[in-house]
Amino acid sequence: MNRTKKFALAKSRAALIIAHPGHELRVYHWLTVARPVVFILTDGSGHTGKSRLATTTQIVEASGSAVGSIYGRMSDRMMYSAIINHEYKRFIALVEELAQSFMRASFDYVVGDAIEGYNPTHDVCRLLINAALELAKPRLNHAMLNYEILLTGEPDDYAEARFEKALWLELNNEAWQQKLAAARGYPELAAEVDGMLKQSGRETLRRECLRPVEPGFPFTAQMPEPPYYERYGEQRVAAGYFQTVLRYRDRMLPLAEALAQYVSRQL
Repeated sequence: MNRTKKFALAKSRAALIIAHPGHELRVYHWLTVARPVVFILTDGSGHTGKSRLATTTQIVEASGSAVGSIYGRMSDRMMYSAIINHEYKRFIALVEELAQSFMRASFDYVVGDAIEGYNPTHDVCRLLINAALELAKPRLNHAMLNYEILLTGEPDDYAEARFEKALWLELNNEAWQQKLAAARGYPELAAEVDGMLKQSGRETLRRECLRPVEPGFPFTAQMPEPPYYERYGEQRVAAGYFQTVLRYRDRMLPLAEALAQYVSRQL
């Protein structure tokens, strides 16, 4: 893994924390090599109400990975409602549970969704990971590394300096074909996979990148405003799927600040 291999994947204990089932496809080969404990916030049901957790469970089990204590805990509608209604206690409980898992399992590193401003649940996932890691850090007997995966962007879209310490997997033909088969074999994401392959080509699946997260508690990272999910939310409200547009400054930023304040009071 990566151009200057940092540690042996098979000998390191990892956690994968993702917002939705299907995100594991972004790091499918890493999943099969590292065999992490997998935590998933939602069931991926979206506005249809149909969970896609079963398909991801097949992938997780086939890879030899384990299922974490938080696994499809909320529907997407429940998550959206919790953010909109400032249900901070619900998110604090998730942070506490993740922190306890970090301490019990003594993970060497954690991998999870990045903040990209694309989907609020993706961004919440990163907030929870960072908060849990900060909470657990004083009680860990080693430094637990923190990495993020991009869900909408590609490594080449970012400045090379941002990836100087990133961990990379360059897939050989066999691993590439296995990943391609897994992506195409995920029926609930067929349209998304087809769209990605048409836009970026199959070669985009050959590389997997884990980008290091800056130390500390970077909750207020700059992002273009309005983020994409606000514009998409306006469309969903117009279509009748949601009643309220989730705004970054009204909902996400206060949640981030509430988590930061909670963690700081515990330390």
